Amino acid sequence: MTRKLYALCGTDRTRPFSPHVWKTKLSLAHKGLDFDVAPVGFTEIPKLEQGVTKIVPLLRDGEKLVSDSFDIALYLEEAYPERPTLFGGEGGKAMARFVEGWSQMTLHPPIGRIAIMDIHDSLEPVDRAYFRQSREKRFGTSLEATAAAGRADLETFSAKLEPLRHMLKFQPFIGGDRPLFADYIVFGALQWARIVSPHRLLAAGDVVSDWFERCLDLHDGLGRSVTAA
Repeated sequence: MTRKLYALCGTDRTRPFSPHVWKTKLSLAHKGLDFDVAPVGFTEIPKLEQGVTKIVPLLRDGEKLVSDSFDIALYLEEAYPERPTLFGGEGGKAMARFVEGWSQMTLHPPIGRIAIMDIHDSLEPVDRAYFRQSREKRFGTSLEATAAAGRADLETFSAKLEPLRHMLKFQPFIGGDRPLFADYIVFGALQWARIVSPHRLLAAGDVVSDWFERCLDLHDGLGRSVTAA
């Protein structure tokens, strides 16, 4: 059985950048499951699998189709219980929900502003038009104005990581001695920035930077399979 993971890419189809796709890539590797990556652009997503989703990641596992990175992780945990756990029990699921909320509310918006023009410039022309229209609606201003606001985000981003920095003083991963899905959630956000933008958000010697390097090395260096921008 061949698993297929639909992954968001720009003109370079070897550089999937979606933070949510990266959560799923590491989740599949964590479970030791083989999969093929099917790169798609923004405007191709609604056409996938007879219009089953408007978002990626989308995973086809045999006859099963699952979208949304958290739902995919829950599916993998249930479908492959004999393989390494992504959550470590119900408490781990609850923790991952909290981490997902923190990441998407605290980290994703500034990363989106910081990298917005880098993302736009990496896309196919048809996807650039879609991206500009959708993101200008989301941010309520032009891409260029959003990017200007992102310059201020660069100055304050490190402080947003303080809760993670505190936790990592006591353990190597959010999951404890070993990574869990909660680690992949935050990794996905920072991997997104690493791949699409030349701006460096993590300083050398920071415990968060050290954690991120450990995550890049996981699963035979899967995170390093795409180089930094």
